[in-house]
Amino acid sequence: MKSIIVFLLLSLLSSSALAQDASSSLDASAVRTIWLGICCALVLFMQVGFLMLEGGLVRSKNTVNVILKNFTDVGLGSVGYWVVGFGLMFGVNQSGLIGLSDFMPSASTNAETVDILYNMVFAATAATILSGAVAERFRFLPYVLGAFFITAVIYPIFGAWAWGGEGSNLGWLRALGFYDMAGATVVHSIGGWAALGALILIGPRRGRFGRKGDVHTIPGHNLPYVAIGGFFLWFGWFGFNGGAVNEDMSNLGKILINTHMGSIGGICGSLFWLAINKKGFLMTSIVNGALGGLVSVTAGADVFGLGSSLVAGMIGGIIVVVSANLLASFKIDDVVGAIPVHGFCGAWGTLAVAFFYQGDMFNVERIVAQLVGVVAAFVWGLGSTMAIFWALSRVYSIRVNTREEQRGLDVSEHKEIGYSDFMTTHTRADV
Repeated sequence: MKSIIVFLLLSLLSSSALAQDASSSLDASAVRTIWLGICCALVLFMQVGFLMLEGGLVRSKNTVNVILKNFTDVGLGSVGYWVVGFGLMFGVNQSGLIGLSDFMPSASTNAETVDILYNMVFAATAATILSGAVAERFRFLPYVLGAFFITAVIYPIFGAWAWGGEGSNLGWLRALGFYDMAGATVVHSIGGWAALGALILIGPRRGRFGRKGDVHTIPGHNLPYVAIGGFFLWFGWFGFNGGAVNEDMSNLGKILINTHMGSIGGICGSLFWLAINKKGFLMTSIVNGALGGLVSVTAGADVFGLGSSLVAGMIGGIIVVVSANLLASFKIDDVVGAIPVHGFCGAWGTLAVAFFYQGDMFNVERIVAQLVGVVAAFVWGLGSTMAIFWALSRVYSIRVNTREEQRGLDVSEHKEIGYSDFMTTHTRADV
């Protein structure tokens, strides 16, 4: 027993010495590159959270469809972003509107390679927001084509406005003073407003709203999946926000703890609002509240104090519940709550930067710049997505017909089902 303890102690001491030697041999740039590589994996892992959350919130007959949409848009979106999007976003931007270089980028150093990869997996997040909102009635092929255009064109162009350019040639929003650390507006609001545009075009699921304006709940088939997916997204968000560290990584701890504070604030805010409305503590609303809190601190996790992050997250949690009810009153059928979480909370989180900027709160010039960015994202994300899906609808139906919707998209679109052991209503002839 004593020998085992001695062995463990020696192992720990030698590991510590090796770690110190390794850290002394690495400069700050190398350490940051290693961290960004970890963040790439964390952000990509968020796709597991999305597909579980969305897969649980749809009916069992549409599980394969929504999961495959999440899976596929990562592949096609990454190709589109590498071929076109990266150049539009980060290329030479003399006009302040779009980049005109660095298409199909390659890299000669580890740091450049990891930067390209990080932006590639980041871009896929903007497109995958759409899949859950339009679930259960949107055809697979036009969806993946639309997701390709969102990742290759719509998201990068707005990114060029907010993050693009260098020196005196900055994107026009960046030059105005617009600030969005990790993409509350650039990623999340663009994805949320894209979802809204698609929903306006295709309309609600059959049976979701009555003729007299009453709202009928269509519950998801596996709520435990929803909670697991929410936790996976929470976990991945440390890479999503954490990758926005400065060069010497001196603000990493602040970003990470503010990210966590935003999520727990979102839980508290949604709980509070559900409590005062006395309509039940809905797990789906509380999980989405946590995600709304995370979105709410994504723009300013490096400039918020801990208390501000908590408050921003709490307000985000309330916004999730309130805006979901608002959308339902307008007969907008968002299956997973993507627009409240990403669209509305993204807009709120971006404005919160101006309200809670540590050491310079409620700066009027910053409020104006943030507000301009929020409005520009809404107009661009909504308008461009509607234009793309309208054009696609002219040559290919983007919505399934009534019979296909009733049978489920797993059968009509993919000829397979997610739960063959108990879905007895589908015969082999159906498949």
